Amino acid sequence: MAKASAANSGPGGKTGVRIVVCGEKGTGKSSLIVTAAADTFPANVPPVLPPTRLPEDFYPDRVPITIIDTPSSVEDRGKLGEELRRADAVVLTYACDQPETLDELSTFWLPELRRLEVKVPVIVVGCKLDLRDENQQVSLEQVMMPIMQQFREIETCIECSALKQIQVPEVFYYAQKAVLHPTGPLFDQESQALKPRCVRALKRIFILCDHDRDGALSDAELNDFQVKCFNSPLQPSEIVGVKRVVQEKLREGVNERGLTLAGFLFLHALFIEKGRLETTWTVLRKFGYNNDIKLADELIPYSAFKRAPDQSVELTNEAIDFLKGIFELFDADDDNSLRPIEVEDLFSTAPECPWDEAPYKDAAEKTALGGLSLDGFLSEWALMTLLDPARSVENLIYIGFPGDPSSAIRVTRKRRIDRKKQQAERNVFQCFVFGPKKAGKSALLNSFLGRPFSDNYTPTTDERYAVNVVDQPGGTKKTVVLREIPEEAVAKLLSNKDSLAACDIAVFVHDSSDESSWKRATELLVEVASYGEDTGFEVPCLIVAAKDDLDSFAMAIQDSTRVSQDMGIEAPIPVSSKLGDFNIIFRRVVQAAEHPHLSIPETEAGRTRKQYHRLINRSLMIVSVGAAVTIVGLAAYRVYLARKNSSSS
Repeated sequence: MAKASAANSGPGGKTGVRIVVCGEKGTGKSSLIVTAAADTFPANVPPVLPPTRLPEDFYPDRVPITIIDTPSSVEDRGKLGEELRRADAVVLTYACDQPETLDELSTFWLPELRRLEVKVPVIVVGCKLDLRDENQQVSLEQVMMPIMQQFREIETCIECSALKQIQVPEVFYYAQKAVLHPTGPLFDQESQALKPRCVRALKRIFILCDHDRDGALSDAELNDFQVKCFNSPLQPSEIVGVKRVVQEKLREGVNERGLTLAGFLFLHALFIEKGRLETTWTVLRKFGYNNDIKLADELIPYSAFKRAPDQSVELTNEAIDFLKGIFELFDADDDNSLRPIEVEDLFSTAPECPWDEAPYKDAAEKTALGGLSLDGFLSEWALMTLLDPARSVENLIYIGFPGDPSSAIRVTRKRRIDRKKQQAERNVFQCFVFGPKKAGKSALLNSFLGRPFSDNYTPTTDERYAVNVVDQPGGTKKTVVLREIPEEAVAKLLSNKDSLAACDIAVFVHDSSDESSWKRATELLVEVASYGEDTGFEVPCLIVAAKDDLDSFAMAIQDSTRVSQDMGIEAPIPVSSKLGDFNIIFRRVVQAAEHPHLSIPETEAGRTRKQYHRLINRSLMIVSVGAAVTIVGLAAYRVYLARKNSSSS
């Protein structure tokens, strides 16, 4: 299928390859390097060579190579470690006529590379092939298989002779190839199968090339693919030959419409098994993948979501409409929800499902069968866009967003401007949930996601998110992200001066039956409000009196009234997760976030500061008026003098 290998300068973005050669003393390291560079065996070589450069035209990929020779003595191990840590690949030598040097590979050298955390391809080279005892002929596979099974970092094994010039250029060709076209990300040697991330990337490429969406690549589509990747068309006889090879090995790889996805994947596995990794890498790189088999950074429009600390990122209507269409497309059983297997299918062209781990795992409301409704699906996307817009845009591209990636997201107005204009314009609100232990924070988040109440108490040790759509009067919808802040994490949160910039509203939860819980919640309220005043990121606040099904503590009404009046915010809102009575708390959250100026608390220190600023401003005004009067007086005096002088003359 591929007639030309990657001719691009620097596959994978590499402008040079640094190969470090190491091994036991007397195994032929220096002779190997000189023979490769000079194409002749040296009569004498120094113990350690200076860096040796192979020019860019030495091998087909046209990437220059720098070869570093290393000393073998114990006293030079520090220098050896420094060189190995800078390597792109390691050539590890043993002498074919000295079996003990082969043993040293697994007893010292390979463990040493692991100890130094050298995570680059290793090429094991048996030098002095011409000196091996003819009576002890053993195949390279027999010798190396046990070692390769133990040390998976070994990319290739090869034997050579510098004296006889047998396979010397191949040593550094394989080392360079292991860097530019690595096996590790593509193929699992143990299972002899393509790795999952490689399969997912190739599936996406297949779908992009299947223009008529019939599940197979026709001859014309195969030819378009060939031209895009290799700048060379396929002849009709070559297309027939490709399909014949596939069909002989994999019947379902070809059907009446053309090459199927199974056949496409089989071809790439075949290329890799035959050592033609450059073919698959050329395809991946033409479609924007890097060595981690993820989209290269230059394809993600990072500049589109540059923002101030008090700005956030949301999906545009164009992106939301696309996601609604994707939801319908993958809702195979038309039950208006995406089951876990359908979500996995949807993300089968991404490196992995982005919602399998925190903070996205279990962050949205699920159906009784564990699926996502449309609101739940869009909520997950809203959360990912809020927290990690680059990841959100990247995954939109993976699942086939057809437009300019930068058109999928928008940066909202600054929250400071929202407060001045007394109206927020965003569609996604982030609500920080504070409160002492056992106050009912987690129960509030669970109720937001429609989960049943549980009497079992499990302390929250890490921040947790819950996201859902809140229906508003008039039929509008807003997305709310609840971010639970454990009590012990508050100090760390407030150590960052911009920590409250991303907060649209803060909720302070307390156990309404426990006076100590109330006192701690008010302490947190004052702490957060004071920090907002100090940093300029004041946030609207609500107090939630949880566990309303229990009797309130004595003086609860008086205390809450006093705090609310002193700080200028709404009285505590009673809720009971146990009874399912939420007193439209989540609508109140949205309303307070939409009109942030109405619920911003004022501490005593903040009030004093404002009075001081008002006094200063009033004084400046008086000074300004006084100065104006003085100026007017001076002007009048000058006029008077001018008239007096003219009359006297």
